[in-house]
Formats: sequence, structure tokens, C-alpha cells
Amino acid sequence: MTETEALPEMVTGRHDAFLSYGQPGLRGPLIFAVPHAGRLYTHDLLDRARVPQATLARLEDRFADHLAHGLIAEGHHVLVARQPRALIDLNRDEREVDPQGISGAPWSFRPQTSAKVRGGLGLIPERLAQTGKLWHTPLPFRTLRDRIETVHRPYHAALAGALAVARARHGVALLVDIHSMPPLREAPGTFEPAPRIVIGDRFGRSAKGQLTDLCADFVRRRALPIAVNTPYSGNHILERHGRPEAGIHAIQIEVDRSLYLDSVLMSPGEGLPAMQRLFTELARALMQDLAGTAFPLAAE
Repeated sequence: MTETEALPEMVTGRHDAFLSYGQPGLRGPLIFAVPHAGRLYTHDLLDRARVPQATLARLEDRFADHLAHGLIAEGHHVLVARQPRALIDLNRDEREVDPQGISGAPWSFRPQTSAKVRGGLGLIPERLAQTGKLWHTPLPFRTLRDRIETVHRPYHAALAGALAVARARHGVALLVDIHSMPPLREAPGTFEPAPRIVIGDRFGRSAKGQLTDLCADFVRRRALPIAVNTPYSGNHILERHGRPEAGIHAIQIEVDRSLYLDSVLMSPGEGLPAMQRLFTELARALMQDLAGTAFPLAAE
């Protein structure tokens, strides 16, 4: 069992599913979340796996929680998942389950298929490319329900509650969902550099386009190649929590791991401070824009 807490002296809330920092709405309308950096691998989880922990760790957004250190230090509300994605994926609907990976399900259980499930990366990850199946045996249905009730639902309830508080206090709320991605390759036949940061808003469904444009322009001014919604537009977290018509917006930011990890993408690297500054400066720009009368989101 291993876990490294970010700035432990600043933890304001502790749950088996997450650590929280800061108070929602106190610093402003922004809420930050890091759902895929959990590293709390239990003996039970590792015993069930047919692959070593290092393979399960490939599912992580490795050390993406460190990207939020500056945000935490400045008092923003940040929700950091503790449980590893191998245990349960917080960015999937709780019905996105491969029935072949579950045993003892009742006849009334109706899983929801999706491209992610078919690719082995549903609510419970089942397999990885070049590795195959991750688990010795199917997961008992009762264990699936327990993970949903003790990890998935509390995390999303905390996120929804924080956004509601920020929205009530400021008239608008914005979730910035922080992820990391492996380095992308240049598209064949193009001379454009591969994106180093990808911003997703579910093609405009989870946030007003002005907010997405602000984020994209901010990154471009720092000479980092950027893409919007391709290849990552966001998933369940944005779909579930982004309600622009109600003044609650949600944007996903994917960061190339080579920007903040070492050369083998295993540990924090020399680029981490610059990426931490990028997020703190972006937060200031977003707060300034959300507070400005030229962008009356709260009145919509």
C-alpha cells in the first residue's frame, strides 16, 4: 500500500476516496479535480491482479496531483482522488461495466456499453494493450457495488457539492479537471507539432466556448502546441457535472507527461515547476474573466 500526499499540512478533508484542499467558493468560482492520480494500492487489489503493480500504474495519470500543488498553496479548492484507477475509474459512468468481468450479477443488472468498455477501459479496467487481462478472476458483483458506494459515489457527491457551493456564492462555477497523457505523435502527412496540451469541453456541451477559448489562448501564448477536443474531449466527469445552462461549467485539461515528469516518465522532473505555474496563472486569468462584467455567465 503506497500513497504520497500532496502538501499534507493543507488537507482540509479526508475520505477513503479523496483528499480535499481549501474550501469551495472561498478563493473564487473555480474547483479543481485530479481523478486519475490515486496511488493507494491495497494488498487485496494486488493479490487479485495477474500483472505487477507497475503494470497497473500504467493506468494512472502519473503524479498529475503534483500539477495542482501551486493551486493548493494559493487556497483553491482541489479534490484529489486517492484510489487508483485500477480499482475504479471515476471518469466512467457507474454502469459502464464489462459483464464478462463481473460474476454473480443479478438478472436486473443492465450494464452500459461504450467504446471505452469495449476497449477494456470501463468503470473497472479489464485489460491493457500489449498486456492483456489484468485480473485473475471476474470481480464479484458485491465488490463492484461496494467500490461504487464507497469510492465512486462519494467522489462525485463531493465534486457536485463543491460546484454547487461555488455557484451559489459567485453566480457561476467552473470545474477544471486535470489529467495527463502520454506524449502524442504528429499526425501523418502534417507539419504541425503534436499537441502537448489538450483541452476538452465535450465539443461545447460542458462549458461555454469563451472559457475553452480563454484556456486555449492562454496556453498558445506560452508557445505550447495545443489541441481542443481532439483526441480527448472529456468523458463522464464533464458530462455529469458540466451544466453551462445552469452556470456550472466543466473543462478537462490533459498535459503531456514529458512536460512535468523525468525522461522515463516515472517521477517528477525538471519541468514540473513550470507546469505548476501554468496552472496557477491560468487560474488567475479564469477568475479575472469570470468576475468581469464583459462575460456575464452568471446572468444566463
